[in-house]
Parts: sequence; structure tokens; C-alpha cells
Amino acid sequence: MATDTPPQHLSASQTSQSGATGASTDDSETLTPLEQEVLDEYARLLGNLNNMSTLLSELSANPSAEILDALRGLERKTSLVFTLLKASVYSIVLNQQIREDGPGGGGEGVGMGDSRGSVL
Repeated sequence: MATDTPPQHLSASQTSQSGATGASTDDSETLTPLEQEVLDEYARLLGNLNNMSTLLSELSANPSAEILDALRGLERKTSLVFTLLKASVYSIVLNQQIREDGPGGGGEGVGMGDSRGSVL
């Protein structure tokens, strides 16, 4: 990962500046070792981001069949989980309504009116 050559996606001004800062002999242009290290890390970060950008643009231009198959499988699983969640919520709500109707209600009129059986 650590290479001394500048990444390909650097502009000409960035490449010339990074080369000039390390070889400068003027005292006002001299960087401390910490500053130089920070600049080197930024250059590596720029290279990594450029590589990632290239890979992402290639993937978005022509997604692989492997990725599409994995996404289809994930979509099916997500759909199944959503269906099971809806069924669970429905079951909980239905059980609460049955408990509120009381033991003498017999489950008639679930969802109709309030818990006393009035339709007002």
C-alpha cells in the first residue's frame, strides 16, 4: 500500500507541489517532519479515494451478476422478514383486542366499537 510514487489521479499542480516541498532548500518553505508526514498521509488518502472512485464507477457501469444475485437473495429474505413482522404485529393486536373484550365476549365483534360492545 505504501508507495513513493504519486497516485495517477493527482493533478499536475498537486504532483509538482508534493515533489517541491520535499526537495526545497529555502528556510521559509521547509516543512517539519510532522507536517511532511501529514502531507504524505493526505497524498495516500487521495490515492486510496481515487482508487475507490475508479472501482465504484466500474461497478456502477456494469454490475456483476454475482452482486445482482446476492441482492435478489437479500431482497427475498427482507420481504420474508417483513411479512413475518406484519403477521406478528397483527397477532399481538388481535390478542389484545380479544383480552379487552373479556371472557364473556366470545370473540364476536372484534374490531367493532369499544370494549363494552357499544358502537357509538
